[in-house]
Amino acid sequence: QVQLVESGGGLVQPGGSLRLSCAGSGIMFRTYIMDWYRQAPGKQREWVAQITSGGSSIYADSVKGRFTASRDNAKNAIYLQMNSLKPEDSANYYCTITDTHYWGQGTQVTVSS
Repeated sequence: QVQLVESGGGLVQPGGSLRLSCAGSGIMFRTYIMDWYRQAPGKQREWVAQITSGGSSIYADSVKGRFTASRDNAKNAIYLQMNSLKPEDSANYYCTITDTHYWGQGTQVTVSS
């Protein structure tokens, strides 16, 4: 059974940082492209970042230069380092294996003073 579990969310002040993790079981991440998405209350789910099996990454314009995706295939995990956080970054953040129905349950990020 494939499971993705996000962690690392929380409450942070504007300008602060958080590092999200996504740990997988039941599947080996190393060969898969992975995505991060987010969804704020009342808004559509938004793509945030993608990381290839080789570690290359691309980002939504709204987070480019502030967020960095990485992966550790040995730990079967991916990460999202989020810096210079803004209130509009507040959302539930999800990881997914690209083009599959495998999603985590999400981790909540709240950016507020």
